[in-house]
Amino acid sequence: MIVPRADLAHDAVGHHYDELDAFYREVWGEHVHHGFFVQGKASVAEATEALIEQLADAAQIAAGDRVCDVGCGYGGTARWLARHRGAHVAGLTLSEAQAAYAREQPLPEGAPVPEILVRDWLANGLPDDAFDAVLAIESTTHMPERPRVFAEMARVLKPGGRLTACIWMARENPRAWEVRHLLEPICREGRLHGMGTAAENRAWLEAAGLVIEHEADWSAQVAKTWTICIRRVAAGLIRKPEWRQFLRDARRRDRVFTATLLRIRLAYATGAMRYGFIVARKP
Repeated sequence: MIVPRADLAHDAVGHHYDELDAFYREVWGEHVHHGFFVQGKASVAEATEALIEQLADAAQIAAGDRVCDVGCGYGGTARWLARHRGAHVAGLTLSEAQAAYAREQPLPEGAPVPEILVRDWLANGLPDDAFDAVLAIESTTHMPERPRVFAEMARVLKPGGRLTACIWMARENPRAWEVRHLLEPICREGRLHGMGTAAENRAWLEAAGLVIEHEADWSAQVAKTWTICIRRVAAGLIRKPEWRQFLRDARRRDRVFTATLLRIRLAYATGAMRYGFIVARKP
């Protein structure tokens, strides 16, 4: 596994999303994750919801199910599940700014209101066997001790419940220059604790007692997300003086992530970075 830095501060991930709050919502939207572009002309909103729908279908989420959204961000996925599936969702984030936004968003009458918790997943305090499904969309790489991350997911799942996860991964045996100039900087600048390979993630899941039912590489379907983000950032830097001021402010330790967008797009183009989708069941 690629580990860019062992001294990543405990609050670094939460600070990253708090500091880049407005930037992320404008560039990525309230879902803050990739879109699944199944058609060439799919809009960003359609592609984003298509990705959520794929996870919800794979987890077999139905009305009344209890769902845990690990790394819920602004609660976009939690609200989609409440609105379209009638699910009762508990979402966890490390960002106070994200939680505040999520709690303010309206839902149609009758849709279950998600519970948004500002809480570390490795100290989540949730009960055993509590959820019909667990979703983790691009959140596991922000966490240390990946075996414990998946063990906690297995613990909170009911027997027969499913985990569906989208995971940023490194390909098997990346070239030295890809590690040095792409993968390690992406992890460092994006406040990731490291990118495992598909084989490593599979081993962690199985060690947690989960049975893998399906795996897929969605890199080709999601990479367009970063082309769109780069265009939005470029347009924003032209139109918005506050963005230019933010990037010039040396006190903003997370401003470097704007350059990371280019690294990520190149990492997909070279194949150094992969986007994995995994479905696993608790026996």
